[in-house]
Amino acid sequence: MKIELRVCEHCLEGDREHQPGEQKTAILNDMVACAERIESYKEVLDLEEVHIRKVSDDESGRPAELPVVTATIQNDQVVLNDTQLVTEGQDGTMLVYVNPSDILSVLAGNVDEISKGLDKDVSVDLSAHGAELLS
Repeated sequence: MKIELRVCEHCLEGDREHQPGEQKTAILNDMVACAERIESYKEVLDLEEVHIRKVSDDESGRPAELPVVTATIQNDQVVLNDTQLVTEGQDGTMLVYVNPSDILSVLAGNVDEISKGLDKDVSVDLSAHGAELLS
């Protein structure tokens, strides 16, 4: 199984030009922290690969590994989503999550599974915004 998290690097860093807002930046940082924890313990979940892709304005936004890009229509134009989580199962089936609460829920759930597999706490300290999103 493979996991790829894709986030906007500018929003992750709180770049004022992107105007992500404190809440979005905090939630994106929570997503990345969870994905990094999963990457550190991927063998516990039997994961082949974990990719964290931070996309900036001067890039095409292509995925690192899993060939899926989601889009929405805004003002009659197609816009690529800057935040998404893609999982690929052993049978090749891909699941795509674009809703921030779904993404964080899936990532936090995987961190919880790692804790159970190791019989120790490897949880991530989520921001108040991330914790609220999961409640």
